[in-house]
Amino acid sequence: MSKMNFNDVMLERNASFAETGFAPELKMMPSTGTVVVGCVDPRVDPVNVLGLEQGEAAVIRNVGGRVNKALLETLAVLSVVAKAAGRPDGARNLVLLQHTDCGIIGCHRHAPALLAKHLDVEPDALDDLAITDPYRAVTLDIAALRANTQLPDGLIVSGLVYDVKTGRVEAVVPPAPLRASTA
Repeated sequence: MSKMNFNDVMLERNASFAETGFAPELKMMPSTGTVVVGCVDPRVDPVNVLGLEQGEAAVIRNVGGRVNKALLETLAVLSVVAKAAGRPDGARNLVLLQHTDCGIIGCHRHAPALLAKHLDVEPDALDDLAITDPYRAVTLDIAALRANTQLPDGLIVSGLVYDVKTGRVEAVVPPAPLRASTA
């Protein structure tokens, strides 16, 4: 008998999911109006870390869970998708989830030009982004979101940091409107 590769394992798991966990009634838009931005690190899957149920939140993952041009473009596209799906207000809650012991630190050390390109800054500006300090980094990224006028003022934003040694999440930036209402 040959050993199954992991792709086969995933297909078997999907077959089980289709039989026991599939929920065809789920809507395209997250039921809570929440988008979670997190890191691609497999230790920090927002679905597991935050106990998300199927359909509750849209999850976007990138290197470091950082705000960059690609993330902002994705959020803009999601806004259009939301409007097309009949939810003109789009996402109402945006959560940044960063974490301790992130691999982005190694990229900062070994390929700073590549990381700078990913984060849309010059290499000499990387230290200003607190690459080695997720608590400060999530605060800086929330500030970058607040400065982006393309995002709706009433969007609730928050910044969390997951500790990979304890499994605990700390709210570093509590939920608050992106900007004070201009009305």
